[in-house]
Order: sequence, then structure tokens, then C-alpha cells
Amino acid sequence: MSAIAYLNFDGIAEQVIEFYSEALHANEVKKVKFKDLPQDPNYPLPENELNMIMESSIAFAGGKIMMSDILPSMKMVTGELVKGNNILISLVIDDKQKLEEYFTNLSVGGNVMMPLSNTPWSSCFGMLVDKFGVSWKFNSDADKFLDRVISNKQ
Repeated sequence: MSAIAYLNFDGIAEQVIEFYSEALHANEVKKVKFKDLPQDPNYPLPENELNMIMESSIAFAGGKIMMSDILPSMKMVTGELVKGNNILISLVIDDKQKLEEYFTNLSVGGNVMMPLSNTPWSSCFGMLVDKFGVSWKFNSDADKFLDRVISNKQ
């Protein structure tokens, strides 16, 4: 089983896909727009919504992120999109050079909350909020820390 971060956006998912794909050196990008699906003639989507992202995924370095747009015409069902700190993406990568590269790339236009540094729980840890308002946590050896703490408790 794997857990995948799923992000919703307000009509900018295609920009986010492009940025993340480049920043994370994606090895696979999949995206489907609403216009790619048959439309219900009784409930046609407005022209501006047809080019929005219905479903997408980007794969990189063994990870995956999925994204879509929330349609304005569906907000009565889904509710308004609220940017907040309730979702973050955690990248756990042993390769510190790759971790530093991703951190640098994703910080462009964003806000570094904690620069990459050595901490008691990781030899390379940092946090940032990217230019789209998504929070990211970077950790070079989270599993080693968890294993060490769990083994010390036994």
C-alpha cells in the first residue's frame, strides 16, 4: 500500500503540474482534462472549465503526487477551496544531494520556513511553502530516526 498526497487547486493545476514536474525531475506525468471525458448534454460544462485538470499524477524518484482542479460549477457540492496548512508533502530521500536539489527547486518563488540543516531527528531536514501555497517537509533519514526511537522504547 502507498499513501499519495492529493492536492486540489482553483484552476491552476496545470501550472502546478508543470512546476512540480520540472522541480522534481518527474519521470512520468499523466493528466486528464475535463474536456477529455464525454460531456453530459443535459449538464454541459462551461467553456472555461473544460480545460481544467480533472485528474493528474506526477511520478518522481519513487514518489507520486496527484492533483486536480475544483470546478467553479461544482463548489456548491465540494465547497470553496481553502489554502491552509492541513496538507503537506513529506519527501524522505536518503540521497542528500537529490533532497537539496528538490528543496532548492521547490523554494523558487516560495517561502523557506526552515532551511535544510542537521537536527536531532535527521541529518538533513527542512521545510518550505512553495509559490502555490503547498507546504513541504524534507527529511533525509526519517526511517532511521523512527527505527532508533522505537528500538530504544523496547
